[in-house]
Amino acid sequence: MDKNCAFCHPEIEPEQKIVLSNEHCMFLQLNQSQIPGSPLEGAGVIVPKKHRRTAFELSQDEWNATYTLLQDVKQYLDEAYKPQGYNLGWNCGEVGGQHIFHAHFHVLPRYEDETLAGKGIRYMFKSGKNQRKS
Repeated sequence: MDKNCAFCHPEIEPEQKIVLSNEHCMFLQLNQSQIPGSPLEGAGVIVPKKHRRTAFELSQDEWNATYTLLQDVKQYLDEAYKPQGYNLGWNCGEVGGQHIFHAHFHVLPRYEDETLAGKGIRYMFKSGKNQRKS
């Protein structure tokens, strides 16, 4: 356990709540994800209960539990929020966009009335603004 980890120590982020869980992982949402019309409406993360820095450190049991919980999360989000699509993903390492260094799998419901509807994960990578320095 990392003493500064918001997932290991929920008191660090009092706005987060456990919505669903199983033996090895939990689905967390922040209260802001509950705001109707918010671009993050329904969004949350699936997090292993044991501290794992990135997805590359997950055990086979944790991978299996993540998959199982993802199916339950989708059913919950489909019923509660009725999204028209999803983006799913892991950020690993600082350069990869990870800001909390406890593995977490983003589950992002998408809605047809969003400004960026139809723009997927690769959208930002295809942007002309995202160029490597030679």
